[in-house]
Amino acid sequence: MLSKSALFLLPLFLSSSLASPTPLDIEARASVDTSSHCGQWDTVTAGPYTLFLDLWGESGASSGSQCSNVVSLSGSTIAWKTTWTWTGGSGVKSFSNIQLNNGINKQLSAISSIPTTWKWSQTSSGTIVADVAYDLFTSNSAGGSNVNEIMIWLANYNAGPISSTYNSAGQPVPAASGISLAGHTWNLYSGSNGANNVFSFLPTSGTITSFSGDLKPFFDYLVQHEGVSSSQYLVTAQAGTEPTSGSATLTTSSYSLAIN
Repeated sequence: MLSKSALFLLPLFLSSSLASPTPLDIEARASVDTSSHCGQWDTVTAGPYTLFLDLWGESGASSGSQCSNVVSLSGSTIAWKTTWTWTGGSGVKSFSNIQLNNGINKQLSAISSIPTTWKWSQTSSGTIVADVAYDLFTSNSAGGSNVNEIMIWLANYNAGPISSTYNSAGQPVPAASGISLAGHTWNLYSGSNGANNVFSFLPTSGTITSFSGDLKPFFDYLVQHEGVSSSQYLVTAQAGTEPTSGSATLTTSSYSLAIN
């Protein structure tokens, strides 16, 4: 049987042994800014990533805003959220995104894999025009100007990819169809945004809210079939949403990306 003094001290011992965070836990929590940011070019660094507000097209809207925040960071897995509402104009208003800062500026031929996971959900009000996508850029040199933009869309909400060919109804025509990569089937669209080539992989049907796979085969496909050189450097690797109009909240519960 425990003495009265031992009984008195037991709750204190259990509380301190079960609840006390380590110095590393305290440092990790304190180092992540989870506050909401709404400025046009606001950024938040969190471990190997940077959250970019990137409201690059907001001047094309008659009204609207977009705010984003990091929710949590655990190792190389990040959670984040962005809420937007845009009215007016026909162009993309923003690309709030998570950018990977580690492992970039490698030649495609030197990359063995680009493993990633992305679990997300979205709530919206009324009709929206937007996409949810990975956005990656290659260049002729490390840190050089963009030559190719590679987009991997997980969702298409009444938007459309850049294409060099459109049908009589004004719809983009894929350059290739029925491509099996990373456990899904895609249509590839290609065109130019006026500054660089754009290659967009879109799911042949539906929306992918839980994606897990390797992005390297997408680059391998472009090297083999679309004339992209394996000597190109991967200079930017981002993932986020491009809204044009409407109101929605995108919540990413789990996201990770690495370049090996």
